[in-house]
Amino acid sequence: MAVFGLSALVVFLVAGCSDSPPDNNAAGTPSASNPTAPGSTAPIPTASTPTLKPLPTPSKPWPTPSVKGEPASDAPLAQRIRFAISKKAQIAAGKAATTTVNCPGINDAEKPGTHNLTCTVTYAGKSYPGKLTIEAKQYSASYKFTSDSLAVVKAKVVDAVQRTVAGAAKVTCTMDDVAVVKHTSEGISCDVTTTANAVQPYKAQVSGNGQILVTTA
Repeated sequence: MAVFGLSALVVFLVAGCSDSPPDNNAAGTPSASNPTAPGSTAPIPTASTPTLKPLPTPSKPWPTPSVKGEPASDAPLAQRIRFAISKKAQIAAGKAATTTVNCPGINDAEKPGTHNLTCTVTYAGKSYPGKLTIEAKQYSASYKFTSDSLAVVKAKVVDAVQRTVAGAAKVTCTMDDVAVVKHTSEGISCDVTTTANAVQPYKAQVSGNGQILVTTA
């Protein structure tokens, strides 16, 4: 009996003096290196800016409209002047379209003297005023038509902006498909979306003969 009690005591002392570190996981405590532990963070992906495709650069100048219906050289003077004004209006606009010129008193333009007339030009349903001066002699006549307004098609304006701004992916101009503008005004507002997806403002100034100058707003 004495020997048995001594052996049990020795086993107890050895077990109590062990140099091995405690096993934390044995008690169910999560390890600090566990990636699923509460409080762990993962990098958040950032959205990338899309790159847009550039519009093709026009390889040819804007086409001059072909205006038909020119009267004969011996047609009445009033008819020839109305056609000349109509042709000029269509070329300036950038596209052939139904155009009428109404100048009260123009049928008397062949009478010698100076004739100052007020006209209304209607292009594709859009009208604007103008002044017509006719210097008529016995066998000849000259005329001058002036207006601070003209009609222009949207496609021609967009084309001019596209030619001017390098790297344009989209062109948006604030106007109808056909608009009457004053060549003395500040111009037509256009926004250009670049291939880097940035929006830049521009102005399209239309001259009296239909030429378009594009500048930054």
